[in-house]
Amino acid sequence: MNVAETTKPATIRQRPVPELGRLPRPVYARVENLRHRSATRPHSHPWVQLSYASRGVLQIRTAGGLFLAPPQWAILVPPRQEHTVVNSAGTEMRSLYIDARALPGSEGSCRVLAVSGLLREMIGHFSGLPAEYDEDGPDGRLARVMLDLVQAAPRVAFSLPWPAEPGLHAICAEILAAPRRPLRPAAWCAALGVSQRTLERAFMRDTGMNLRTWRLRARLLGALPLLQRGDSVTDVALACGYGSTSSFIASFRRFFGGTPGSFSGARARD
Repeated sequence: MNVAETTKPATIRQRPVPELGRLPRPVYARVENLRHRSATRPHSHPWVQLSYASRGVLQIRTAGGLFLAPPQWAILVPPRQEHTVVNSAGTEMRSLYIDARALPGSEGSCRVLAVSGLLREMIGHFSGLPAEYDEDGPDGRLARVMLDLVQAAPRVAFSLPWPAEPGLHAICAEILAAPRRPLRPAAWCAALGVSQRTLERAFMRDTGMNLRTWRLRARLLGALPLLQRGDSVTDVALACGYGSTSSFIASFRRFFGGTPGSFSGARARD
């Protein structure tokens, strides 16, 4: 069992994975305007994928975690990493498929990268170029500079690690499905046949954080699609389990370094 299976909503639409045997150039842009919330099947490919959306929220799900990206961020998926891509409704995807030889150091695990204004504009411009652009001309130089910016993009810790222990999967899925619900350590311990101390140690070992911290991060990351959808900050705070808007804003600012309003899709459309 992995995160793509345990958190898959029942009503989500499926969208196909493109049939692409090879990349026509070292960098290939894939443009999609996705009206409805949808997901791909779990898949992998031999190239690097930079999943980026100029509007909406993208989510990459792997066996090891959840990675979310509103327009301020992108998700780098290494070659041969099995993953599912989930998008919010109204997402404008501008993703890059990159030959691994053109982006050294891209191996390992998925990572969330901060997207600068310059990189955002270059991705947007590159997305309009022919797939078989002239590698030795201006378009090829643009692609190489764009990859330099991807290589230099700061990594941000806005992901949600998924435990390796199968017995902890249901706990995480329950928290994600109902972030407002109080934690139930006694019930979980009884179901798993372990003490609370053993449960806490196992969760810390697999995720690097305790249950309360994991739930806090899940709540805050879960707020991003709601904000991008245009929900009010008050409604998002309540949906994520906060008793007051002010406590939500303070927690959001501490984690993301900005206010919920700066991530609002309604603001972006004004």
